[in-house]
Amino acid sequence: MAEFPRPRPVGRELSRATGPAEPGCRDGATTVAVEFGFRFAPAYQWLAAPFGIGPDTARVTVSDQGLDARFGPWRVTTPLRNVAGTSLTGPYRRWRTAGPARYSLADHGITLATNGDQGLCIEFRDPVPGLEPSGSLRHPNLTVTVADVRGLATLLAERLGDGSVTPLRRPGV
Repeated sequence: MAEFPRPRPVGRELSRATGPAEPGCRDGATTVAVEFGFRFAPAYQWLAAPFGIGPDTARVTVSDQGLDARFGPWRVTTPLRNVAGTSLTGPYRRWRTAGPARYSLADHGITLATNGDQGLCIEFRDPVPGLEPSGSLRHPNLTVTVADVRGLATLLAERLGDGSVTPLRRPGV
């Protein structure tokens, strides 16, 4: 039986660099990137592995400059000023979320899921590329099942610092 590497620590600080903050973000000279690993349920991990998705290739990194979500060969990146809000979502049906990155026919979003319990839907002001390599298909939101959903939502709200990102809300509430 193959063993998978352990997930990265939740909310791990990656680096410090000095430089101006992204326009639209809090004023400040220090940039700190924080990485959030995905929480893998065993069944999801086995279904994701053939697509090159595992704890070492699935993460969301937030810095003052932007949000960068990697999920095996898929990547979604956008400046922080493009983040409009967040919503707590889940649970999910395994057959609709397990395996590779998923496209939603309902709202045209992209889902990067590694468990069926809980995720964070990140809404964008302007749709972003991510599912296919040419970038012609754009998504108004991204759902990720990181291990620390609340920490990611709070960090996004703090990084923008202008109250434009709602830390957490449930859809329909």
